[in-house]
Amino acid sequence: MNNFKKVGLTALAGALVSFSANAVEMSVSGGASIGFTGEEKVDTGNGWSMNDGLTFTGSGELDNGFNVTVKQIIDSSDGAVGAIMDTRILTIDMGDTGTLTFSGTGGSSVLNAIDDVTPTAYEESWDIVTGASAIPGGVGGDNMFHYSNSSLMDGVTLAAAYVPSNKATVVESSSDYGITYTGIDGLTIGAATGENNATASASVDITNMYVKYAMDAFTVGYQTSESDSETTNADKDFTAFGISYAMSDEMSVSYNQSSIDYENSTLADQDSMGLSVSYVMGSMTLKAAHNTVDNVAGSQTADRSAYDLSLAFAF
Repeated sequence: MNNFKKVGLTALAGALVSFSANAVEMSVSGGASIGFTGEEKVDTGNGWSMNDGLTFTGSGELDNGFNVTVKQIIDSSDGAVGAIMDTRILTIDMGDTGTLTFSGTGGSSVLNAIDDVTPTAYEESWDIVTGASAIPGGVGGDNMFHYSNSSLMDGVTLAAAYVPSNKATVVESSSDYGITYTGIDGLTIGAATGENNATASASVDITNMYVKYAMDAFTVGYQTSESDSETTNADKDFTAFGISYAMSDEMSVSYNQSSIDYENSTLADQDSMGLSVSYVMGSMTLKAAHNTVDNVAGSQTADRSAYDLSLAFAF
């Protein structure tokens, strides 16, 4: 029996050694920004704000050729004590086999990553305005698995995400998957679908499709998505259009518009329009956006506009 134990431990030790990292590289990057926001018909108080963060990254190659990267982001904007670890992500790049990512915090599912990807110099058209309905996306949260592979076919990337169930809150598991095609120069086509069970009382099925095309200094994009909820009269359909123009290597401008159509007949369509501009000078980026939203969250008596200015530094 002792001999069997010895053989087993020796085999285990050999396996662990074979997956050891040859070398580990550590790096730290960071950034800071100062911003100012204002909004029509809303008391925003002191509109000035500041954000800063540090990104710690460690990476190494295993004996089997896999590359492992660990990333942690300390972000002061989270505010709450104990919540400044904005992102904790472990990524295993397995070469042609694909990339597996586990996000302790700060992860994005396939649908979340493409909620609105129409080209913009700064913010989406429906953002900034207080109370405006956001785009239905995939499940977020902690302890998420994500897998992607772009080596199966030229120009095609497959991706899938999975969030395990949480019995403590009676929440079932959620999952989504998608495909992206970039095989034609300048053209990007994407589609994703999935089930969001983050709310115990109602599952939501979501589909999302988009197309973008870049030609010289112009980039145009169109997107459509729909969410079907088990909750009565809670379905939403979303459409968006955007165009951006690179005036120079440093400066870009964009125009965006979007609409959310509610199944609930008592709600009016939320229509949004946004103008954005960005200017990059070395490690400094200056951005500005002005958005107007009619029928905020479906209310026919709520039309508002808002603006946002940001000056950011990377180091």
